[in-house]
Amino acid sequence: MIDWLRREALEPTIKLIGRDVPIDLVRNRRAKRLTLRLALDGSAVRITLPQWCRSADAIAFAHARQEWLSAQLAKVPERRDPARDGTMLYRGEDIPVEWREDLPRKPDFKDGAFRVGGPRETLAARLQRWLEREALDLFGEDAAQYCTRGNLDRADVKLTRAKRRWGSCSSEGVLRLNWRLVQAPDFVRRSVVAHEVAHLVHFDHSPAFHALLDRLYEDDIERANRWLSVHGRTLYATFG
Repeated sequence: MIDWLRREALEPTIKLIGRDVPIDLVRNRRAKRLTLRLALDGSAVRITLPQWCRSADAIAFAHARQEWLSAQLAKVPERRDPARDGTMLYRGEDIPVEWREDLPRKPDFKDGAFRVGGPRETLAARLQRWLEREALDLFGEDAAQYCTRGNLDRADVKLTRAKRRWGSCSSEGVLRLNWRLVQAPDFVRRSVVAHEVAHLVHFDHSPAFHALLDRLYEDDIERANRWLSVHGRTLYATFG
């Protein structure tokens, strides 16, 4: 019993619709209360807790909301496999993936379809690498446009594989953007880039930040936020 309790303390889990889902505890010295969320891919329950909060209380907090978490997990889309399904999301569109073993291993996007060869078992990994390269190019172009629009120095852009955030801006002025946004419609991807460029000037979400974001972003920011709220999980459905 003691060993079981120690293991639970080190690796807390929660049962959600028949699955044991790990609970990740993240302490934040600026946090004033517990915040709870399910990772976008359903792989973990994330709890941010203040420095003074006991881990046991945070875990109990998750269990008290087991029903809500189960409902959230049920909304996570089923895993997709481009080799099996023959399609892949790219810039808001479901693009056909045409695989033949005798075609080149590197994906070629042409005439509205991806054509690719090589081993079928490594197809998903090669498609992901293609998307990541494309994401970095698009993010770089987006950021350059918004920096010019805001009379800012050009910012460095890097990719992130984060499962909780779409983007971030460091105090050194480096923008880190989730590569999966390349699967979203352009207006959604660009909204996140504009958001992070605005953080180059304002490191908060003050009225001044939102005023700058409204000046930088050419579309309806609320529309983009709604899309991510409703469809964001689908961007995690294809690649692990």
